Amino acid sequence: MKKQNKNNGDTCRRTFIKQSTLASLGFMAFTQHALRAKDASGFSENASYDLKLIPDNNGYLDLPEGFSYKIISKAGEKMNDGFLVPGRPDAMGAFQGNTKNRVILVRNHENNPEPLVDSPFGKENELLTQIDSALLYDAGKMQKPSLGGTTTLVFNERKQEVEKQHLSLVGTNRNCAGGITPWGTWLTCEEDVTSAEGSVEKDHGFVFEVSALEQGIASPIPITGMGRFNHEAVAVDPNSGIVYETEDRHDGLIYRYIPNVKEKLLEGGRLQVLALKNRHSLDTRNWDGPLLPLNEPMEVEWLDIDDVLSPKDDLRIRGFEMGAARFARGEGMWYGENEIYFVCTNGGPNKHGQIFRYRISSDEGNENTGSAPATLELFAESMDKNVLHMCDNLTIAPWGDLMLCEDNGELNHLRGIKPDGTTYTFATNISSTSEMAGAVFSPSGKTLFVNLQENGDTIAITGPWKNLS
Repeated sequence: MKKQNKNNGDTCRRTFIKQSTLASLGFMAFTQHALRAKDASGFSENASYDLKLIPDNNGYLDLPEGFSYKIISKAGEKMNDGFLVPGRPDAMGAFQGNTKNRVILVRNHENNPEPLVDSPFGKENELLTQIDSALLYDAGKMQKPSLGGTTTLVFNERKQEVEKQHLSLVGTNRNCAGGITPWGTWLTCEEDVTSAEGSVEKDHGFVFEVSALEQGIASPIPITGMGRFNHEAVAVDPNSGIVYETEDRHDGLIYRYIPNVKEKLLEGGRLQVLALKNRHSLDTRNWDGPLLPLNEPMEVEWLDIDDVLSPKDDLRIRGFEMGAARFARGEGMWYGENEIYFVCTNGGPNKHGQIFRYRISSDEGNENTGSAPATLELFAESMDKNVLHMCDNLTIAPWGDLMLCEDNGELNHLRGIKPDGTTYTFATNISSTSEMAGAVFSPSGKTLFVNLQENGDTIAITGPWKNLS
């Protein structure tokens, strides 16, 4: 096996690949419809409808009639670069490949240095000597390397088969979620704030950028300006180039990063925290009364925060003391047409989850010029775990529905919310208590990719999507 070298890609290949914007286009349909009045569940009066899921004879995944799934990648399989598919797949980004039928998936892996069962380097890390240590962000002194990162898959949509897969970022910790960028890259986030000590060579808690164009392993350069904290997901406003960030903590904040140069995140920028005008240090979690009401837009202001490398892991504490709003485990986040949706996994009186909508200012990043302010509203809040139970990753279907992955440690589903506010269950994991993660549609809209994290499986779902529109 040859040592893997960084591949900077061929510039001419950039003409053959583009970032998938299908999901964002789908979001336009979603956000252009007004929701009906909502009941106590936080959803519409006609709270749900039944898709009549068909029991899977294989005891794996229940889906509606006419839909089918295929496991396309499993943890432990040998990849084309000679390494193994890492375990615990999480969020993913889908990009158009160099032909009509090819889809490129960049997939996160939420792994720590242990257990080794999830390692791309084998049960005893015996393959670690086959990689250049400079390609690992944290090599753990080549004894206990960080085992998170990303893999990249090239998927033939016509054949519904993976053509090749390989490591694309290595040596990071707990790569949970992230987000696609308008310039064709995947931002992958560490949900970990381990500090350099002992065998740990570097501080963790950063965002890294991975290009879907690259065939090899990306340079492991942290975007330090985006802050050091328990990162979860990001969303990028294509107009301003501003990146929004969630924090997976019970007392987390919402951040935004204003880069000095649009699309050049490594060249520095300004980190800010979200606050509500005239509502200093608002607790949005609704764990105690009085409750934050549904669908009432609140004016937003953004506060600069310093010491973003946060050696004490106290950004959220300092931000809240400054006046920033507090959220209950901010996780999945997605950009729509001039607005961003994000979920709070255990928000609400019953801790079943919340969905927020952020409406972008007409002069985002320069609000002090007197332009209309951005607003934030509590879009939905689950009071019934049979409707929605601890949502995590989210995406948008081509026909405009919001699709949410559950992560509750019990029975996990892929739930949908239609533009009129009705909800439905699209899939149920009956094989394990694992969360469903990383749901994302192919650029053509024909295939929905999703991970069953603890199973170590990536699956492709196809079927009569028009029946859901």
